[in-house]
Amino acid sequence: MIHNKRQRSTAQPPKAWFETILDSLNDGVFCIDENWRISFFNEAAVEITGVPREEAVGRPCHEVFRSNICKKACALRYTMETGKPIASMSIQITNNKGMKVPVSISTAVLRDKQGKFVGGVEAIRDLSLVEQLRKELDARHTFEDILSKSPKMQHIFELIPTIAESESTVLITGESGTGKGLIAQALHNQSPRAGNPFITVNCGAIPDTLLESELFGYKAGAFTDARRNKPGRFFLAQGGTIFLDEIGDVSPPIQAKLLRVLQDKIFEPLGGVQSIKADVRIITATNMNLRELVEEGRFRTDLYYRINVFCLELPPLRERMEDIPLLVNHFIAKFSALKGKEISGVSPEGLAILMKHEYPGNVRELENIIEHAFVLCPGGMIQPDDLPDELQPRTRLARRETIDLLSEYEKDLILSALQKNRWNRLKTARDLGIHKTTLFRKIRKLGIDLPETDGRSKQ
Repeated sequence: MIHNKRQRSTAQPPKAWFETILDSLNDGVFCIDENWRISFFNEAAVEITGVPREEAVGRPCHEVFRSNICKKACALRYTMETGKPIASMSIQITNNKGMKVPVSISTAVLRDKQGKFVGGVEAIRDLSLVEQLRKELDARHTFEDILSKSPKMQHIFELIPTIAESESTVLITGESGTGKGLIAQALHNQSPRAGNPFITVNCGAIPDTLLESELFGYKAGAFTDARRNKPGRFFLAQGGTIFLDEIGDVSPPIQAKLLRVLQDKIFEPLGGVQSIKADVRIITATNMNLRELVEEGRFRTDLYYRINVFCLELPPLRERMEDIPLLVNHFIAKFSALKGKEISGVSPEGLAILMKHEYPGNVRELENIIEHAFVLCPGGMIQPDDLPDELQPRTRLARRETIDLLSEYEKDLILSALQKNRWNRLKTARDLGIHKTTLFRKIRKLGIDLPETDGRSKQ
């Protein structure tokens, strides 16, 4: 009988076939043995690292890749210890020329036919082109030191060069932490006064009794401790710009003096008799509703209209959530430079948490959150556990609160039993139905203070 069916070959393809296939991939691939030494290194890995194959094979992988997670948060070690693969994790490696190369990595465990662990494998994808495109895109969303791609902020970016060219006063409004100071600095930098001083005064942080002398200066003898002349901020800002932050906190007497500077372009130091010409561009900012303050009689109407020639209203961060990934990357780069720690980014789970937060403190709060995470994150990607407690999912916080309540209940229960048994720990353990060593461990864990003697000698 003739069999027409093809016979299936049971022969295994030679090892060289697999190596040829892996060498044809665009992604780098390397394998390590049980001793963390590289046993295979494909051509793409050679191109990404710049390390020849013959130099890489046999060396510990951390010597070849020198990534920002090798020492404290190695992805391959995590996979080999837990058996859990990692997919598309963004990190940085250092090539043989000392240059940082952005890559994404995926890891898996290697086992033989019997399921015995024999090593690990890691795939590397070069993200240099992606990173370059991202930076170009980020640049389009950056004006001076302000980052945003929201339509509202982009409109403000478009207005700044035109407003900066004029000498008119500007009022910048918005909640605390929205970047009013950055906008004021940008207006100065884009103006004809850019080469001259930019002086900032936080009117809300200076007591009213000192604010007048801070703004206008004083002459020697103007008051008891005035032993020499002191120039004020308006004098120091001559030829440049003065930025009066929190203008809504200024008292009516100071408002009157500011109005004179705006109307007559002159001011007088305390104790002075001669007026000084004010060659100063004035920019103001507030997080208050000045219209309401005017209606309540707490802010002068004429001063309000003098400072409100141009008004730039900054949206809170919760109204431009599309900026969060952009700002997160910016703050990560900033703290990497300041703290000398390399963090490659935020995990998708961590970013999802950041995108759900309301940010009552706006951009400043987001910056503080990233700084907090920077301290806790050992390296690699910022994870949800690295974020502040108030951002953690409610279920986790509820679980933590439940554990705390149970600990308090357990402590009260053990204390009551100890007191009932005159601090006799053996008897207390019997009453509670637990072993004595378990009781001792709980006493230490719960921080229960015991007397120097217990009730055993009296039993």
